[in-house]
Formats: sequence, structure tokens, C-alpha cells
Amino acid sequence: MLDRTRPEIILASGSAGRRMLLENAGVPFRAIPPKTDERAIEGVVDKTGVTPAELALILAEAKAIDVSLSYPNALVIGADQTMSLGDRLFHKPANMEEARRNLLELSGRTHQLHSAVVVAQAGLAPWRHVDTADLTMRELSPEFIGRYLSAVGETALQSVGSYQIEGRGIQLFDTVEGSQFTIIGLPLLPLLSVLRQYGAIDG
Repeated sequence: MLDRTRPEIILASGSAGRRMLLENAGVPFRAIPPKTDERAIEGVVDKTGVTPAELALILAEAKAIDVSLSYPNALVIGADQTMSLGDRLFHKPANMEEARRNLLELSGRTHQLHSAVVVAQAGLAPWRHVDTADLTMRELSPEFIGRYLSAVGETALQSVGSYQIEGRGIQLFDTVEGSQFTIIGLPLLPLLSVLRQYGAIDG
């Protein structure tokens, strides 16, 4: 069980989007990025048959536990997001050419964003949640993709899908089904519920 006193809240993430969501919700917290090697974890679980949603949970839990071991009295929030198209799992593009190729593959198709959030305390993670959103890109011409990448610049390399849906990236889509919080990378409503449950925020 989590401690029901009013503990400090720590966000185990360097994500500006996740910080923005918690700040806008009025949650008192500080952000401490974890030292988790995500690619190493993916390499270990790659052959185990985990789904993209399960992988997001595994990564979120690893981040939360990593930071909670150093701050055992805090409630530590770990979060991660994976993106899949059929059987393919996407990663953040290494360069603009990879971003261009990814967008060409996503054009006209529906992909999934799986956002996981975990709350840990003293190295244990008693609460875990994952949510999925379905996003359908419109048919994108190579010329438009080139203009889009030129306009957004290096920010295309900061997200797995090369877009920020709260910005210019919304122009890539025909339909979006799912919570905007999930798409940004933090299922906020269930997280707020569990923080209230354990007395970490005003209920």
C-alpha cells in the first residue's frame, strides 16, 4: 500500500509535455529525469512477445522505480509512450530523413499511441495504467511532408511520430480517437484519481 500521508510528488520524466499537463492541472511536483536505458530494456523484452501497450507499462514502471529508490518517501510518477502500426513498433527518428520515411509509411493509415503511467513508492509500483488512442493520418504527399518537416524543424525528432498534435502536427490527421492527454503522453484523469486516493493532492 502507498503511504496515505501527504507525500511529495515527483515526475520521473524530462518531458515538457508531461510537465505541462501536471502544471496546468495544479499538481505540486518536481521533475527528476530517470537514468533508465529504454533501448536496453526493449532489447531484453523484444523476443518475449509483449505488446506495445505492455512495453509502455514496463518502461514507465522502470522509470518510476528508478527514481523512487532514491526518494523512497515520495510518490513517483513514471510514464512512457509507444507507437505502433500493425506489428511495427516505432522509435523517435534519429534524423530528418528517418522522420520523412516514417511519415510516408504512416500516410493514409491508422496507428496507435499507447500511453502508460505508473505510481511507485520505495521501489514498489502498486498502481499501473495504460490507455490507447487511434490516430488516422490523411494521405500525405511527399511534397507536403517536406514542407511540414521544414516548418517544424528539429521538433520532429522529439516525438516518436514526428508530430505534436497540440501544434502544427494536427494538420497531418483526418481523425483522432482517444484522450488528448493520452496522445500527449500522460493519461491524466486516472492519475489524478489515484493521487487523490492516496492523499497526495486535495480531494
